[in-house]
Amino acid sequence: MTLAARLKKNAYPVWEKIFHTPFVVELYKGTLPEEKFKFYVKHDYNYLIGSIKNFSILASKADTAENTQLLTEIAREEATTEFAGYKEYLKKLEISLEEVENTEPTFIETSYVSFLQSTSLLKTFAEGITAVLPCYWSYNEIAKFHKNKLQNNPNKLYREWASLYLEEDYLEVVRKIINIVDHIPSDFHYHKLKKVFLQASKYELLFWKAAYNLEEWPV
Repeated sequence: MTLAARLKKNAYPVWEKIFHTPFVVELYKGTLPEEKFKFYVKHDYNYLIGSIKNFSILASKADTAENTQLLTEIAREEATTEFAGYKEYLKKLEISLEEVENTEPTFIETSYVSFLQSTSLLKTFAEGITAVLPCYWSYNEIAKFHKNKLQNNPNKLYREWASLYLEEDYLEVVRKIINIVDHIPSDFHYHKLKKVFLQASKYELLFWKAAYNLEEWPV
């Protein structure tokens, strides 16, 4: 079993909960209330900004020139193509860019981004790259798990959004990150990687739950 597969197996109970969260299920069925999707998109857009910064940190700490180049390319792709895609979604949802940029980050969003960036900054490159994998990989796994629901999904925008995570361009990015993780030296402490992978998976679950509940900050 590869390292990434081992990490995924350990975190799979959390991923199964993600697959069955109301937000994910209703999104793929096309029954998710639009206000919940708008809430998600606005906060995911701002999460993306933090993710770009995190990939830049990882690129500066990468253990090989090849990985530095790859992670820089991912950061550039997120800052250009993915942002452009989000802007199109915002137009379709009739949300202005100004509204998104003025949206206060939620508690989970702030905590998740802080976790990723502090892991990349203060811990090893191996731990930093392992922490980003659950986000990318779980989105593809969600799409595979629920793809049959898309055939009868009446919401065109939801179908478009969900289908992106089954496309080859997205899969290629996932495979590249998995490959970096799989090539972490075998003598690296597995328990450290297991810890950050599981924590990131839990943040993914909490992010979906917060979006469904329109939860900004607990009081």
